[in-house]
Amino acid sequence: MKNSAKTLDGESLNRLAIRYVERYGTSRKKLAGYLQRKIRERDWQDAEPPAVEQLVERMATLGYIDDALYAQNKASALTRRGYGTRRVSHALYQAGISEEDGREAFRISEANSWAAAEKFARKRRIGPFAETQQEADKCRKQLQAFLRAGHDFDVASRFVFAKPGEEIAQED
Repeated sequence: MKNSAKTLDGESLNRLAIRYVERYGTSRKKLAGYLQRKIRERDWQDAEPPAVEQLVERMATLGYIDDALYAQNKASALTRRGYGTRRVSHALYQAGISEEDGREAFRISEANSWAAAEKFARKRRIGPFAETQQEADKCRKQLQAFLRAGHDFDVASRFVFAKPGEEIAQED
């Protein structure tokens, strides 16, 4: 890295923050973590301590960071990839999204939970998307994979124990 030897000051920390938010959709917590890591890696040269929290808040005030929008985008992306509501909730928690900011994202995740489970089963060729009926040990492993992906046990077991080609209807 060409800039890794340079020590940081207030202006260079500001430039790092701007560059980061222009390249990545991020949350307040993730930006703060990134800036703290850069300070540890490069050292701090100003007499005053780094004002990371104030810089993060300024980025949010300017509209460069929106935790609620980040949460919605993250939830939509994970759901499209076949992950369930528990996995989405965990990802939002790790990104430092508050309950208030994550409310709409969680609603999106719950509304699309069946489609996410179907996507997961299709990608992994589980249950109705398998070529042949699986043995009990293989079904147990597939069920565990479904649960790790954040899906409910009932939905996971309906897909895992379905026969190949069977049509599974969503229960309301």
